[in-house]
Amino acid sequence: MNTSGSAPTKPDTVPTEPEHVFDWLDTEADKRAAAGLVRRLRPRGSDAGELDLAGNDYLGLARDKRVAGAAAAAALRWGAGATGSRLVTGSTELHAELEHELARFCGAQAALVFSSGFAANLGAVTALTGAEAAIVTDRYIHASLIEGCRLSRADVAVVAHCDPAAVAHALATRRKRRALVVTDSVFSVDGDLAPLGELAATCREHGVALLVDDAHGLGVLGDGGRGAVHEAGLAGAPNVVTTVTLSKSLGAQGGAVLGPRRVIRHLVDTARSFIFDTALAPASAAAALAALGVLKAEPELPGRVCAAAGELSARLGAAGLSVTAPAAAVVSVSAPSPDEAVGWAARCAEHGVRVGCFRPPSVPDGVSRLRLTARADLTEADLDRAVSVITDTAPPAAR
Repeated sequence: MNTSGSAPTKPDTVPTEPEHVFDWLDTEADKRAAAGLVRRLRPRGSDAGELDLAGNDYLGLARDKRVAGAAAAAALRWGAGATGSRLVTGSTELHAELEHELARFCGAQAALVFSSGFAANLGAVTALTGAEAAIVTDRYIHASLIEGCRLSRADVAVVAHCDPAAVAHALATRRKRRALVVTDSVFSVDGDLAPLGELAATCREHGVALLVDDAHGLGVLGDGGRGAVHEAGLAGAPNVVTTVTLSKSLGAQGGAVLGPRRVIRHLVDTARSFIFDTALAPASAAAALAALGVLKAEPELPGRVCAAAGELSARLGAAGLSVTAPAAAVVSVSAPSPDEAVGWAARCAEHGVRVGCFRPPSVPDGVSRLRLTARADLTEADLDRAVSVITDTAPPAAR
């Protein structure tokens, strides 16, 4: 709105006709195609018969009858949806039970369930910072954390990957008194592990909070799968907040924030992605609860995941491919280019092995790769098949 009294400034060009207002989208699409960055939805059948090394069902529980059965029973009892936000009609007894069990299992004082891990990260980062705070983040954090930082209005410093000294420098030179250090535990692209113990010590030294996204650690790392935060001895720490997803090891859907009770109370009152979002469906809450029960009853499952990931990495590396040494379930295999990565993944799919294909901007280092995810239910025959297909279809430049 022009409030100065002067004549409004005219646009430099004649207004575009309505049918042409989105012509710029075609230009952007052409640029993405030229860079090999076109993305396509590939719907799968309910029983595709493929070997899945692309999904995040680390414990193989998404189709477990105990988990799926709990979801079905909850849908019949509670209905297909939650019917409203958590603060209106969306909180059920299932949500409360899930929060209690998650907190107890992971060693936190309290937990709060969100409709997704993305929403949990948005809510935690924005509600715990604001214009009067500073944020220090690892440069490889997940997109949901990045969006939280962008929306937070805080001063944001992005530092070198897995570098506690860089974090310490950013904290020492910050302009705001309050600060939050943000990191993944297991980074989703290469599967490497953050130095949580050193980061926690740095946070204690500077009197600030630490937020850890443990999406890829829960169910895979720590005693009985209690996560990377628990494994690092930080469970229940008064300045540590953990976010998790229910859609990976627990085979369901949704996310949660775990931490001190006063943090959870604050999120209930202020986290917009909690207050204004429809609650997680009761079926998903029940499925996550059932999966958590399976994990408690079968604490050997996390070890199987890590063993399978280690074998995949070792055998692909022995075949001459550039592959990461996994800290948890994720194995990354470098590809020569975005186009080569897409073609490689497509050839794997043609041979019945589904793998992830990560390209810029999803990968912060600009290196395209196949992303493989191990599962607790992979057999030796599955591993043989995966290694054979991936190596046989590899582009020459990948070796």
